[in-house]
Amino acid sequence: MLSRFETSKQNQRAFYYITMLRDPVSRYLSEWKHVQRGATWKASLHVCDGRSPTPDELPTCYPGDDWSGVSLQEFMDCGYNLADNRQVRMLADLSLVGCYNLTFMNESERNDILLQSAKNNLKNMAFYGLTEFQRKTQYLFERTFNLKFISPFTQFNTTRASNVDIDEWSRRRIEDLNYLDMQLYEYAKDLFLQRFQFTRQQEHQRKRQKRREERRLLREHRAHQWHKEDETSEVTATEDYNSQVARW
Repeated sequence: MLSRFETSKQNQRAFYYITMLRDPVSRYLSEWKHVQRGATWKASLHVCDGRSPTPDELPTCYPGDDWSGVSLQEFMDCGYNLADNRQVRMLADLSLVGCYNLTFMNESERNDILLQSAKNNLKNMAFYGLTEFQRKTQYLFERTFNLKFISPFTQFNTTRASNVDIDEWSRRRIEDLNYLDMQLYEYAKDLFLQRFQFTRQQEHQRKRQKRREERRLLREHRAHQWHKEDETSEVTATEDYNSQVARW
């Protein structure tokens, strides 16, 4: 979810952390389908404050090698499923809440701290985009890092998640399981669109300023040309007069 973006100029490197956010319901369904096909995150390290969580702090949702064929109901029923509120957890500073130790503080306080931490980290990140706004994401990325992509981003509205037909009860259940992600995403979307509008307005202002400057330079150039023509005309008239005096 998080990426480290690197730029290099004259052997000097600058590192920026960027991320992409996705609609929480679509993201959850996509992860379910991914797990259903046999994907696991066994190689992932959940290190926090220098240590990995104990089996009691982070139990597994399935006993075997993977969770292949898991139904959506089973996926939702696991209380330790890391798919729940994954985006908030990935963005927040878990050390603020005792990492994966759920007895460190009460659930309400823990959730408030995690959500605020995720919002702060997202806001202070060099860049983030939203998968549902591919063109706007490309626009902001290019202007943030002064880069230009060869090809425009493509908006794919048909995904594995979008092809999943779920009833209204299941959708509400997913939203409840990911209510922190839902709040984060609303915040992220509002901030993203504000940044897009601000950047576009700035660009329009720069273009208007450039056009005004070009018109000013053109007027000065024309005035200079007219002035030269007037001087040339005066010199010619004086020379004609002097030649006439000489003839007289």
